[in-house]
Amino acid sequence: MAFQLLLNFMIAFLWMFLHNDWTGPRFVIGFLLGILILLGMRRFWPRLYLGKVWAIIKLILLLLRELVVSSYVVVKAVLRPELNVRPAILKYTTELNSDWEVATLITMLCLTPGSVVLEVSDDNRTLYIHAMDVDDPAQFRANIRDTFERAILEVTR
Repeated sequence: MAFQLLLNFMIAFLWMFLHNDWTGPRFVIGFLLGILILLGMRRFWPRLYLGKVWAIIKLILLLLRELVVSSYVVVKAVLRPELNVRPAILKYTTELNSDWEVATLITMLCLTPGSVVLEVSDDNRTLYIHAMDVDDPAQFRANIRDTFERAILEVTR
């Protein structure tokens, strides 16, 4: 994947060099031309790096959306006249394998207001999570698995 990105940059700079025009629009045209050339050479690379870039963008947008939604929920709970929350400490078993994947999941969980990871098991498979307001623990676990964990798997695998 890194080789494809480097090759794409080289094609864009070659395009700028051939036209003797070192401006941003000429670079963008060369970069898009490089993407087309890489698409034409797809039989050498079964997966193009743009799929990973798109998965990273979706992961960042997911994190931003969750930040906004959970911040709204926390502010709504704090400003309510009666504090009606059901805090819980949950045991969550993850399917992520590498240290990077688990660390990314932990970071995303800790960044969203209302939840924090208290401890991680020695094998990095079990997380103990404190959540501010939990109606259904199974739904909370499924939400983590269907949003954060699935997005992380798209980026890493």
